[in-house]
Amino acid sequence: MLENSISLESLLETHELPFVIIDAALTVVGLNKAWEKRHNICKEESIGKACCKNAPNCRHAELFKTLEPYISTEVINEEIQQTVRGYPLLDHDGTVYLGETITQSHVLLNANDRNKMVGSSAAFSQYKNKLLKAAKTQAATFLQGNTGTGKELAAEFIHSHSKRAAQEFVVVDCTVLTEALFESELFGHEKGAFTGATAVKKGLFELADQGTLFLDEIGELPLSQQPKLLRAIETGQFRRVGSTTTLTSDVRIISATHRNLPQMVKVGEFREDLFYRISVFPVQVPTLAERLQDIPEITDYLLKQQGQRDGEQYSMSKEALIKLLKHQWPGNIRELKNCLQLACSLCDMQYITEEDISYMGLVSEQKPLLESPAVTSVKASPLQQMESDIIQALLQKHQGNRKLVAAEMDISERTLYRKLKRFELN
Repeated sequence: MLENSISLESLLETHELPFVIIDAALTVVGLNKAWEKRHNICKEESIGKACCKNAPNCRHAELFKTLEPYISTEVINEEIQQTVRGYPLLDHDGTVYLGETITQSHVLLNANDRNKMVGSSAAFSQYKNKLLKAAKTQAATFLQGNTGTGKELAAEFIHSHSKRAAQEFVVVDCTVLTEALFESELFGHEKGAFTGATAVKKGLFELADQGTLFLDEIGELPLSQQPKLLRAIETGQFRRVGSTTTLTSDVRIISATHRNLPQMVKVGEFREDLFYRISVFPVQVPTLAERLQDIPEITDYLLKQQGQRDGEQYSMSKEALIKLLKHQWPGNIRELKNCLQLACSLCDMQYITEEDISYMGLVSEQKPLLESPAVTSVKASPLQQMESDIIQALLQKHQGNRKLVAAEMDISERTLYRKLKRFELN
């Protein structure tokens, strides 16, 4: 109990969000009224009980081992999804506790609507049929498409319609796989393999056993590491860093990139043998400009998603929808999603008008896939500058903790990393 923990008791009294305190024995030692109300429980009945139904193999136990803060998303009664933030608390007598706060909570979309691919145009129907054909095979599938077209969603669609749907879908973000991180992230490491390796870690290749491994933006993979990936894909065998034991993993490979891999092969920036190995079943992902007639359906779906996050119900005027249809969307579905998020913030009474619709202006025409214009030559638009300022403020607020920044912005860590790179905030 917390009779001698004045500082922690004061936390419980002043915390507005649902808040619980757990001790090293993984039992509840304190919670506030907001936590009682959220979970419809009584404080007296909860004190002294186990922290959760998964104890002792749970996120709470992991924090006491590592003392590292975490962000976790969980589903309550298959209807409510909540995001929780956990962090260590030090009492005045030096005792370490765990504090956990519910930072977000919203009603889930219907199970059939999660990660839904929306559209009914001829271009989308042809594309969806090809994805279904890819799902029926075990062939390595290669998704080629511009940034923001929804390649990860397509990979999830293939996995969920395949024979491996009941197994893991594991995403590898190749944009953050530096030469130093590659083997540890993909194949794992043994305890003591290098400085900081305090425990055995399973790699993503091992975690995806019997499931699907999605190699996102594979065009960014360092050339020096490509032979190691090729061998693992071809043989299904690998070794953790610091180990002499050969492990095996049966995975289905799906890859994606916005870059021109055949051209990269010609100039020696990507291995030819790896390219042929990952592109047995190629699929071209259509741009939003090629399926403009799907915009009303996509917009309706995205507004429902945003409304469930915000606890609101958004609608849109006919003039606003016409304005969306007139735009060419160089940033594809991601640009449309960002546009609607901003519109939801600007509109009055949850009703989006034409004046609430604004675009992230591009300074120059889109460059060929292989060209990378210098950042210094691009002047940020007002909206981009606003987004950069917000990210900088959140980085300062959370002392550089990117997990917490991504959680507060309601984006994935991979998306945050890309924004940091774009705005030169690394």
